[in-house]
Amino acid sequence: MTARILVVDDVPANVKLLEVRLLAEYFDVLTASNGPDAIETCENGKVDVVLLDVMMPDMDGFEVCRRLKSDPATSHIPVVMVTALDQVSDRVRGLEAGADDFLTKPANDLQLMTRVKSLVRLKMLTDELRLRASTTRNIGIEELLSRSLADLSALPRVLLIDERQSSAERIQKVLRDKAVLDAVKDPHAGFFQAAEAPYECILISTDFTDFDPLRLCSQLRSLDRTRFVPIMLLADPGEEERVIRGLELGINDYLTRPIDPHELLARLRTQVRRKRYNDQLRASVTQTIEMAVIDGLTGLHNRRYLDSHLQTLFDRAVARRRPLSMMISDLDRFKSINDTYGHDGGDDVLREFAHRLRKNVRGIDLACRFGGEEFVVVMPDTEGAVAEKVAERIRAEIARAPFTIGRDGKTVDVTISVGVSSLLKGPDTVEDLIKRADIALYEAKNSGRNRVVAKAA
Repeated sequence: MTARILVVDDVPANVKLLEVRLLAEYFDVLTASNGPDAIETCENGKVDVVLLDVMMPDMDGFEVCRRLKSDPATSHIPVVMVTALDQVSDRVRGLEAGADDFLTKPANDLQLMTRVKSLVRLKMLTDELRLRASTTRNIGIEELLSRSLADLSALPRVLLIDERQSSAERIQKVLRDKAVLDAVKDPHAGFFQAAEAPYECILISTDFTDFDPLRLCSQLRSLDRTRFVPIMLLADPGEEERVIRGLELGINDYLTRPIDPHELLARLRTQVRRKRYNDQLRASVTQTIEMAVIDGLTGLHNRRYLDSHLQTLFDRAVARRRPLSMMISDLDRFKSINDTYGHDGGDDVLREFAHRLRKNVRGIDLACRFGGEEFVVVMPDTEGAVAEKVAERIRAEIARAPFTIGRDGKTVDVTISVGVSSLLKGPDTVEDLIKRADIALYEAKNSGRNRVVAKAA
């Protein structure tokens, strides 16, 4: 694993010590001796993790962290505060400033490297999601990310898996009114419950009588439903090796008993904030994909999706020797509707047509906006005669009642012409199937409109 690590410290000896450790693990190391330089480096370069000293002149590490986390361009970069301060209040202050973790000097080599590698993995995931999301500029990605970082108003749903009643009760007391907490004693039951509910963090005690808590962590990381849910270990003193192994397995954070309530809340907020951040990114990626294949006006699939999916349906029908039919419909005299009622009126007609079309086709049928006022429906496992009846039913449904346009309730009569084609038993291609439907549509238009023609099928 390689990554670019920024070491920020005003003491050259401290910088050199961390630099040597990181270079030995084949990390690319950048350095800065003050806060402004660190911020500039993060803004201008590709930084994967920041190791940030707290005690610096002019601008301390807390302020540097706050500024990095408040800027959408740098807020996704993990920050580890590395300092001689060892009070719980200092750790809480760092976490509340947005830090992803807090290490006390002198940092244990194994803990330091394991933590850095864990955060690098998270950063790579976030980078991939940001890259995909940013491919569609008009979804306002920077505004989305900035808004999501501040969105901690809703109480997080948290699962606690701890067989000790007294320990569970203390956690429940701390999180009262701070989270929606479910507590489970049995680790097997906890695994299934984690898979069934949309938790935003899972707290796992290491103190089970006859069960390995790291096995539970591994199982949660291997399950699709829980792969990206933050996991925090609640460890006993002296369990450093188990915690380090857990970090290697993919847990996100840990606390050592006795658990400080303020630190628990601060670390939980950090994990929930990061999860919501990445959930927003995943949602924007999904939106990007949908925008690529869905017509924004009608909600039907678009021409791009038809071009790729029709071939699949065609090949499947040929391989299975099953029928396949398609219809191309065109709204009659649509230009006059646009000329009379404007493009807003025309959009209202297209949306209502798509609504009526969707109501009259099956779930397995592929309904698409072919372009302009032309629409295509591909019907798997449908003979030509049946497809013609479906087309006639749709034609009658469109002509049955006028379409409402605008807020003032104006109405306009709309009719469609439809051409139907079906898969031939001999040699055939997708292009031929579309061409026959198009010829049939042309004949329907030339024969007076408001009719279905299928004889070219």
